[in-house]
Amino acid sequence: MTAKLTRTFGFAALAALTYAAPALAQQTERYYYGPHMWGWGWFFGPVAMIGTLVLVLVVAAMAARWMGDRSGAGRTAPDKTAQDILAERFARGEIDKDEFEERRKLLGA
Repeated sequence: MTAKLTRTFGFAALAALTYAAPALAQQTERYYYGPHMWGWGWFFGPVAMIGTLVLVLVVAAMAARWMGDRSGAGRTAPDKTAQDILAERFARGEIDKDEFEERRKLLGA
């Protein structure tokens, strides 16, 4: 019985709020919160919106650039030659001796 009464009261409260919302939205005072977009408000509103959007995009681009600079993945030092990189790969065990010799011959060393 209590659950049914609670459910009924919940539906009644929801209905009361639903029907009261339009009445609360229609205030009788003309300038309840001020004249809003009168005067220079029509100009500064869109300017502030565009400025905020530009600021968010600039911050996002700077964050992406900062995070990209930290990884260093896929970059090699400009003073390394192809033969140096090949020797490093051979030293790390990524390629075997036959592949190392074959690629070294292709590079002309």
